[in-house]
Amino acid sequence: MTIQCPSCQSASVMTKDIAKKIGALIGTVGGAAQGVTGAMTGAEVGAVIGVIAGPPGVAVGGIAGAILGGLAGAATGCIAGAKLGEIVDERVLDNFLCLDCGLSFSCRQSI
Repeated sequence: MTIQCPSCQSASVMTKDIAKKIGALIGTVGGAAQGVTGAMTGAEVGAVIGVIAGPPGVAVGGIAGAILGGLAGAATGCIAGAKLGEIVDERVLDNFLCLDCGLSFSCRQSI
């Protein structure tokens, strides 16, 4: 189904996806912070156990855990934030923009 502008009937329409982009950004930052926090807690436990491997093992394990935890948390947060933003774009905001006349409208208006 092609979306058409309700004003000029043009098919030159794009989505703005503002809430999706903002949600992804907020989710990425929040997820990374949460992932690093969890990884740091795990690094503390690993430090106690890593005494057997010595100081280099504790340091490398802690840094690697923080980096991997941050990346995993950021990816998860980004996906969740983008999905939530997508719902807001579809149901709340005027997500479509006519490239010919400049009208912003929602999909509910175009049907």
